[in-house]
Amino acid sequence: MSTKSNQNNKLDILRHSASHILAAAVLEMFPEAKFGIGPTIEGGFYYDFDLPRTLIPEDLPLLEEKMRAIIKQNFSFERQEIEAKKTQKLFDKAGQPYKVELIRKLSKQETSKQVASKNKKAEKLVTKHLPLVTIYKTGGFVDLCRGPHLDSTGEIKTDAFKLLKIAGAYWRGSEKNKMLQRVYGTAFETKKELDEYFKKLEEAEKRDHRKLGKELDLFSSHDEVGAGIFLWHPKASVIRTVIEDFWRIEHSRRGYQYVFTPHIGKLELWKISGHWNFYRENMYTPMITPEGEYMIKPMNCPFHILIYKTKPRSYKDLPIRYGELGTVYRFERAGTLHGLLRVRSFTQDDAHIFCRQDQLLDEIIGVLDLALFMLNSFGFKEYKIELSTRDPKEKKKYMGDDKVWDKAEKALANALETKKLKYKIMPGEAKFYGPAIDIKLIDALGRGWQGPTIQLDFNLAKNFDVNYIDQKGKPQQAIILHRTVLGCMERFLGCLIEHYAGAFPVWLAPEQVWILSIGSRHEEYAFKVAEKLKSENIRVAVKNENETIGKKIREGELQKIPYLLVVGDKEIAADSVAVRERGKGDLGPMKVDKFIEKILNEIKNKN
Repeated sequence: MSTKSNQNNKLDILRHSASHILAAAVLEMFPEAKFGIGPTIEGGFYYDFDLPRTLIPEDLPLLEEKMRAIIKQNFSFERQEIEAKKTQKLFDKAGQPYKVELIRKLSKQETSKQVASKNKKAEKLVTKHLPLVTIYKTGGFVDLCRGPHLDSTGEIKTDAFKLLKIAGAYWRGSEKNKMLQRVYGTAFETKKELDEYFKKLEEAEKRDHRKLGKELDLFSSHDEVGAGIFLWHPKASVIRTVIEDFWRIEHSRRGYQYVFTPHIGKLELWKISGHWNFYRENMYTPMITPEGEYMIKPMNCPFHILIYKTKPRSYKDLPIRYGELGTVYRFERAGTLHGLLRVRSFTQDDAHIFCRQDQLLDEIIGVLDLALFMLNSFGFKEYKIELSTRDPKEKKKYMGDDKVWDKAEKALANALETKKLKYKIMPGEAKFYGPAIDIKLIDALGRGWQGPTIQLDFNLAKNFDVNYIDQKGKPQQAIILHRTVLGCMERFLGCLIEHYAGAFPVWLAPEQVWILSIGSRHEEYAFKVAEKLKSENIRVAVKNENETIGKKIREGELQKIPYLLVVGDKEIAADSVAVRERGKGDLGPMKVDKFIEKILNEIKNKN
């Protein structure tokens, strides 16, 4: 059953059809198999199964052969709409409890929708006639699915799909449910596209930030500390400092004020904010003290709100922009953790803007301009924008009424349209207190990463009674914008590592220059040059180990140092250095002052 799929996308339809063929193949191998869901995802598809035994990697080629046989038989994808009650009996008889559960959920949603209309006649109809649901039949396999699919299995080329891996997945993502076996796969229209995909995967493996983080000595994690919590080593800390300094400068230019807030607060604070009711599963357990219960913070926003409320605010004071590089803690499920990209402790480049209604459009546009400027500065030239809205079918998951949500969603859409930025609406992806603009930056391999986010919030302002005094001397509710322009430091570093394959641009590189002395008699000159570079705030190290110059150069290349400066007799005599630039090789001799001018220009322009 496909979720969040672009149903009009041809490749998406092909992959969803492939997931059904996979399920049909699994049914042949395991007639007693029970089926979960099989959606398309970015780059491919998966299907969840409850099987009599654990799958092993050697099963994947066997399943692929069965899939090819099904494709060659050219079965039609036959679509039928059947009353939910009858469909439920069909899957119940077939011993498919997960499909039965999904049908019940669909029926319940439809019933609630009808009852909400307060139409008694409609309510009676619901009682007698459950809604229609869609099923697809492919050979001997029948699945609950809204489609669409290809016309037949034969439209998939037998050499243009591949099963990738096996993983565990809790049914419906809840640890309270049974662990199912998830088989991942991908499919393309041609074998050439499939081959290109695997070349990308190969390159992605080389760029894996976990692998490069270890090789370049950037960060580490330890069982003694805990899963999803990372230690930043000196080199990564240099990169982080450069990012933070740049962040502070650009925010100061735009009227932000810096604040610092504590890591814990009383549980009552999170009850007022709504996090305790709507976000509890992602929060750590309260700490019991003689003074009451304290929470380690999952968000910075309540603290910023309290700073705002320390004194009366006039309409003339607004907008007020508070920024903080604040570390927060969220209990992400173990199965979702992934290196620096999904962690439990992370530092947000957080900020909250308090403004009036007449200032809102300009403030949203200002954040959009800043976010895109920051991404461009770090070398991300492409991005995708999503407007995350409330799921109208699951209103209980969100704080506030329809009027407030409609107003907030329209305000964000208006800003995007004013800027003429293309965006995609993502129902159900909003935070519990408000909709958001989410910007996914696209890296060197064309992969999307969650980056900047702009959340519009009328609800926390109401909960905390966040007001300002208007021109008539009356209190008015302020509007709060929650926003980050990088996302979080951990994920952003992981993204930078993979985007640049660890070869950071000069301005970000933890070590910008290595000076390599050919022999011991050249060390004094090497250190003299190093001091001259240091005086210009260039990050430099002298490599005077008792090793050959060739070995020193190879090590510098492995460590992805932007510039290697070789010094020997000739360089001493000419007050110069022999310059080797990463990716370009030997540039020949260069006067020290000329080299300094060159690298400072690159740092300034963030080349």
